[in-house]
Amino acid sequence: MQIVIIGGTGHIGTYLVPRLVAAGHDVTVLSRGEREPYHPDATWQWVRRLTVDRAAEDAAGTFGMRIADLGADAVIDLVCFTPDSARQLVEALAGRTGHLVHCGSVWVHGPSVEVPYDEEAPRRPFGDYGKQKAEIEKYLLRQTETPTTILHPGHISGPGWVPINPAGNLDLDVFSALARGDSVTLPNFGLETLHHVHADDVAQAFQRSLAARSVAVGESFHVVSPRAISLRGYAEAVAMWFGQQARLRFEPYEQWRAGRPEATAQATYDHIAHSPSVSIAKAERLLDYRPRYTSLEAIREALAWLVANDRVETGGRGLTPG
Repeated sequence: MQIVIIGGTGHIGTYLVPRLVAAGHDVTVLSRGEREPYHPDATWQWVRRLTVDRAAEDAAGTFGMRIADLGADAVIDLVCFTPDSARQLVEALAGRTGHLVHCGSVWVHGPSVEVPYDEEAPRRPFGDYGKQKAEIEKYLLRQTETPTTILHPGHISGPGWVPINPAGNLDLDVFSALARGDSVTLPNFGLETLHHVHADDVAQAFQRSLAARSVAVGESFHVVSPRAISLRGYAEAVAMWFGQQARLRFEPYEQWRAGRPEATAQATYDHIAHSPSVSIAKAERLLDYRPRYTSLEAIREALAWLVANDRVETGGRGLTPG
């Protein structure tokens, strides 16, 4: 099968491309620049790589036709963030490809009611990112021009980048403090949830969607680990990995955010306000999706890479065997 991957050198593509090449597919990857995948793999020598400025070509109205002219059997779109961009691609691919697989987000749901929530849960998105992703999903599931599947990952984690930390942001000092046994302050009571997923498990879901096209087309699927984790439980686990007992304090969010950088405070707000806790039953049933990693296992692997690359200051402590 000839497969085009848009945005294929990022988190998901790092694992997805080798999977597809190893399965015998002819893979073309489009990305903004010459950035190498997060993890070298010999299979990349068999991949055709093209450079594209999607925003510029969307504005010029040429991006969709550029993809269509590649003549792929399937197109995987990992970096679509606006309804207009999705519409241009769909209209160009109409009748010219057998399957479009789109990367969405669990943030299409907004605040939850019953948890874990499934794909039928109400869409009440907030924030520009969640609203745009929800509009894209609505459009893709209503259109009939191009057979489409949508996958909604949670917080993608893995070696090579920073996972969302126990405070709901990307501040590496949180991991460092837990590793050293220092006090860490969490918002509220630390009972909000995060739902991580290893990038290779997301890649697995994309691969299985292609293989299960007959049941995947016209559907959306959650792609996360088997269970969400609370901020407090997450912090306690990280401290334990370094042989420490977590020293945690708690403050109401508005008090917690005082004095913190605006971007950090906003990231925490976005994560605790969503507090995702997501069901994967549909993906398990229809795609045979079987995540290899729990949330904590995915995070631990990412954290081990950060420690090994001197991104986290542990006071000389290494991760305990686990």
